[in-house]
Amino acid sequence: MAGATPPAMRPGLAGPLRAPCCWLAGSLRTPDERCAPHTRGMRLTARADYALRATAELAAAGPGPVKGDRIAALQGIPVKFLESILAQLRRADIVRSQRGADGGYWLARPAGEVSLAQVIRAVEGPLINVRGRRPEDVAYGGAATSLQEVWIALRANERAILESVTLAHVASGELPARVEELVEDPAAWH
Repeated sequence: MAGATPPAMRPGLAGPLRAPCCWLAGSLRTPDERCAPHTRGMRLTARADYALRATAELAAAGPGPVKGDRIAALQGIPVKFLESILAQLRRADIVRSQRGADGGYWLARPAGEVSLAQVIRAVEGPLINVRGRRPEDVAYGGAATSLQEVWIALRANERAILESVTLAHVASGELPARVEELVEDPAAWH
């Protein structure tokens, strides 16, 4: 995989990992015109991106509390926004926290038991929606009838990746073989 991963996308090579807004499909909204041409298509909200990056830091840190401001500094996340995200993750039982001088945040379960899909759902809700509705609740007529099946297939493929990759995979840099195979395809980078 190392040969297939552009240096700007590899953690540790250019400061904190700053995933583009196209890293994962988070919505089916029209691309923001400010995005570079390569980022059009798949999108991930800043909230989901930050949640994944923060939980990856917690996975890498191991047991024991990590201060929110340390996570924010390591990943270049605004502290107040991160605190809001960590509160959502706490309510979803993905992280735990403790106040005080010895306090901070840590994963509520082993990193190998927390999938990326769980983290995204905790802060964003369902992985795929069409105008705020689940794909199975959308119906089209005429020539567009089969679009519902396309959205359901898209969700199934997204789930296949996001539910198979855990925070332990991300923190270690050792991704599942199927993900590695997809990344090896040069077309995946464009």
